[in-house]
Amino acid sequence: MERRRMDAALLVLFLGHLAGALEVPLDLPQPPTITHQSHKDYIIDPRENIIIHCDAKGKPHPSFSWTRNGTHYDIEQDPNVTTKPHSGTLVVDISRVKAEDYEGTYQCTARNKHGAAVSNNIVVLQSRSPLWSKEKIQPIVVQEGVSLVLPCRPPAGLPPPVIFWMDNIFQRLPQSSRVSQSLSGDLYFSNVLREDSRNDYICYARFPYTQTIQQKQPITVKVLNLDAINDTMAAFYNDTDLFSEDPVDERRPTFLIPYGPSSSKMVLRGQVLEMECIAEGLPTPNISWTKVSGEFPAKRTSFLYYQKTLRIVDVSESDAGEYRCMAKNRLGSVHHTIRVTVKASPYWISGAPRNLVLAPGENGVLTCRASGTPKPSITWAMNGISIENSPKDLSRKVEDDTIIFTDVQTGSSAVYQCNVSNEYGYLLSNAFVNVLSEPPRVLTPSNVVYKVIKNHRVLMDCASFGSPIPKITWFKDSRSGTLDGEMYNMHDNGTLEINVAQARNSGKYTCVARNILGIFENHVYLEVKEPTRILKQPEYKVIQRGRSVVFECKVKHDSSLVPTMNWLKDDGELPDDERLILDSESLTITDVTENDAGVYTCIVNTTLDHDSASAELTVIERPDPPTDLELTDQKKRSVQLTWTPGDEHNSPIQKFLIQYEDSLHHRGHWHNLTEVPGTKTTAHLKLSPYVHYIFRVLALNSVGFSRPSFSSRTFKTDPAAPDENPTGVQGHGTEHNNLVISWKPLSGLQSNGPGLHYKVMWRQKSIDSEWTAVTVANNSKFVVSGTPTFVPYELKVQAVNDHGSGPEPAISHGYSGEDLPVAAPENVHVVVLNSTLVEVHWDAVPHKLIRGYLKGYKVYYWRERSLHKHNPHHVEKQILTFSGNHTHGMLPGLHAFSLYSFNVKVFNGKGEGPASPTQQFETPEGVPAAPSSLVITNPKLDSLTLEWSPPHDRNGLITGYTLKYQPVNNSNELGPVEELALPANETSVTLFNLKYSTRYKFYLNAKTDRGAGPAISQEAVTIMDEAVASRQVDIATQGWFIGLMCAIALLILILLIICFIQRNKGGKYPVKEKEDAHTDPEFQPMKDDDCTFGEYSDNEDHKPLKGSSTPSNGTVKRDDSDDSLVEYGEGEDGQFNEDGSFIGQYSGKSASRDTAEGQESSEAPSPINAMNSLNSFV
Repeated sequence: MERRRMDAALLVLFLGHLAGALEVPLDLPQPPTITHQSHKDYIIDPRENIIIHCDAKGKPHPSFSWTRNGTHYDIEQDPNVTTKPHSGTLVVDISRVKAEDYEGTYQCTARNKHGAAVSNNIVVLQSRSPLWSKEKIQPIVVQEGVSLVLPCRPPAGLPPPVIFWMDNIFQRLPQSSRVSQSLSGDLYFSNVLREDSRNDYICYARFPYTQTIQQKQPITVKVLNLDAINDTMAAFYNDTDLFSEDPVDERRPTFLIPYGPSSSKMVLRGQVLEMECIAEGLPTPNISWTKVSGEFPAKRTSFLYYQKTLRIVDVSESDAGEYRCMAKNRLGSVHHTIRVTVKASPYWISGAPRNLVLAPGENGVLTCRASGTPKPSITWAMNGISIENSPKDLSRKVEDDTIIFTDVQTGSSAVYQCNVSNEYGYLLSNAFVNVLSEPPRVLTPSNVVYKVIKNHRVLMDCASFGSPIPKITWFKDSRSGTLDGEMYNMHDNGTLEINVAQARNSGKYTCVARNILGIFENHVYLEVKEPTRILKQPEYKVIQRGRSVVFECKVKHDSSLVPTMNWLKDDGELPDDERLILDSESLTITDVTENDAGVYTCIVNTTLDHDSASAELTVIERPDPPTDLELTDQKKRSVQLTWTPGDEHNSPIQKFLIQYEDSLHHRGHWHNLTEVPGTKTTAHLKLSPYVHYIFRVLALNSVGFSRPSFSSRTFKTDPAAPDENPTGVQGHGTEHNNLVISWKPLSGLQSNGPGLHYKVMWRQKSIDSEWTAVTVANNSKFVVSGTPTFVPYELKVQAVNDHGSGPEPAISHGYSGEDLPVAAPENVHVVVLNSTLVEVHWDAVPHKLIRGYLKGYKVYYWRERSLHKHNPHHVEKQILTFSGNHTHGMLPGLHAFSLYSFNVKVFNGKGEGPASPTQQFETPEGVPAAPSSLVITNPKLDSLTLEWSPPHDRNGLITGYTLKYQPVNNSNELGPVEELALPANETSVTLFNLKYSTRYKFYLNAKTDRGAGPAISQEAVTIMDEAVASRQVDIATQGWFIGLMCAIALLILILLIICFIQRNKGGKYPVKEKEDAHTDPEFQPMKDDDCTFGEYSDNEDHKPLKGSSTPSNGTVKRDDSDDSLVEYGEGEDGQFNEDGSFIGQYSGKSASRDTAEGQESSEAPSPINAMNSLNSFV
């Protein structure tokens, strides 16, 4: 027991050495190793030379020998057998002999001074494809509905043939759930039908090695019903009724194969398990499978031959158990259980034994770990001789499937054979033990440059050899330490792995191999590259045929890598077509055709990686025209039209348009009849009588309409009376004594028959008179003469043709012709509302005196003169029109303090009636206009003179003038206001006690009893005192003064700029603040505390003083300002709607003027003008 524990410990100790077994370089001594041999079961083609492979390596190169059927095979004595140079491979020349003479079991041995390796037992057999035996097959006569089996029974071949059934023209016979082939090759019918009758059921056998096909004699099957069978067989059996039973009835399923309720099957591990269940029954049964003891292995299971065969590939022990197949039809079911057992020929558990390379004094283990069912036996041999019969070696100990070597010595090299076998097969493996003393060497070439894409795995090899086995270490760049940790992974074979390479991993790597006999270094280099990526991928395109399309493929790659771009179409090469233009980053297809549709793939390759992207091209076009137009279900006024759609060219048809041509009335002209959705291919068409219809159909998709289809045959509808009457019947007069009746005539399609004409009827509405009727043809109007002026009529127009009259027409209404009105409006008077607005009133003219359609009233008015003696006369007439039945209206925009004349007329569609007697009215006074001029004369040191002209439009008697003025400094700031009242007869005034050298702003307006009018403004500057000017000149010529002023000016400029910036950021100017405080832009009072008007701007020359009581727009605020504008008429300066309301510019000018002034008042002073604000008022 203790010894076994020690052996187990040695085994564990030596497993590490085993895992590190290496390939021995061929320049070092080593026993033979077989590198290539023929298969254990070697089936040969008798028509070709026999080649039995056996190749090996070793140092020195091995020699070869063979055994045949267990005895030495002397190749030199057989003239038909040769060996290949430097090989043990046998070549048998069968030109003079038969191949079957060389059937047998062969084994090859490769030998040198360090040992001998043997091959498997190679069993050589000749392939065979025998002919079918000659036999006469009688026809098979069966009753319809019964089951049937057609046997194949092919001749035994090597390997077994492939079976299939065909007819005499080499077409495979159709198979189904009713008719199918079994695994043995027989053809099974669950039940036969009459159509199964044929004389060419032929079974074929194909032999794969010789590629020959053998054919069985054809089988004839006749399927007859009961009566036919009796008639056929009666002649042979003295008219006896052989089949007196009833016809075959439906029946429950029964199994044809396998037999009985259960069966068993054995399969070897790793092979294919096939089980079949074929049942008969009527109707045809369906087959299903279950595993009683578990589930099917999904990835290894398939069902063939319409579920009748269950196949499991790569069988394992877990597939053993019970399988159940069930056959079922509507009459019942039956099942069969198959018990599957799995056996196994020997197989390796952890691989075949590996070669051992040991240094003198080392220990090692050879392991032959295998399994099988039943459990296999293991035998060992050394150099082809049983281990029991080999020379004794104290360093070697055999323990079942393991050989343990301890303290091996030079000269104990050998090849060991492990043979594992059971009743189902064997495994034979060679493994040598090579005892060497060798310093380390690295087998990987030096200075190899490894290139890898960033974030990918890289493996850097360091294949080495030495005895004892060298230890491998890796260093990077400066050898600061060995490479280990999560980033690096060292494999047992010396390979260094970096799972996720980064740019910092680039550099020089050193692999060091060392054992007790020496050390060896090898250098490699790693370059980590940026990945290749497609930044802009090609996109899905839908393009119309004939246009161009561009697929883009923009790439980013490492600068040291040279990418190549390839394009594929549908995973194949691009067509060789000059329309396909390849650029560095795109593919262009010009003049696209439908053949260009498909998936285009851009593939970018470098030496290290690649990227790809795909996009689909869909080519669309107008649909092809519909075809096969057919007319069905023909009735008097309808027909069914069907058609076949054309190719929609990848764009679904949205609708069909049906057109017709009337070859009777409008030959050559096509009209739209109806539309139907694109999913329909038929339309029920409603038709009109007396039309020769020819139809065609157009299809519409997203591109457009197709070409029209070919025309249908002509479909003629019978004539009939009209279905409708003319529309648009009207009656009006062109003269005062006529009535013109007009209508929209029917089209040829609406006429419904030949001889179309119209029955025109009329009567006076207010009189119960009879209808007067006339017949009109080829015209769409009729003139009735001698009618009273403007009286109502009832009208009717009926369509008539040779087949009858249309429906009863509807009654329309009209009037005979108009004449000029014969009366003027009466009771005309005027109400003066204010100085510019009056209201005119009149009585409506009786309807009978208007003699036509009342259009409205017109007020003619004109200004005779102003009531002021200085104003000239005005006689220009104006007209205001009041549409509709009005009895009053407003006259706006009049001149104040004027004399007006006016009259009123009524008008109809014919023209105007007589005018009412002319009357007059006077407008009251209003506020005057601004004075015509204001001139500043005679400016002096402290005085100046103002001269003006009276207003052009006085609008009343001038009662006086108001003069206001105030100083303005250089920064445009306004000083206190002075006001002066002046008499009406004055046209000049001299102002005294003014400040010298000061700018003043003056405002002058005129007044009447109605108030003050707008002001006129002007500016002037008083002159400078001579003494002061002289002193200023003297000081200004001093140098110190000039320098001081420059410094002060610079400082002030800086401060003002800062102040201006701050004010612009968020502050308000004083003027803006003052303006924001007033809600009425028409009235801005002065400040009570300083009587100033706020800030002044040079742009306000015509702006009145803030605080003035006179409105800035020159208008007078009226007491009746809330008067309605409804009654204003339609004049030259404005328009009026039907009720007389004024919609012109009566109140718009004031608003626009206010807006303009508001914008002026918000203007801020510039920083340059602000410099002058230091000068204050003296």
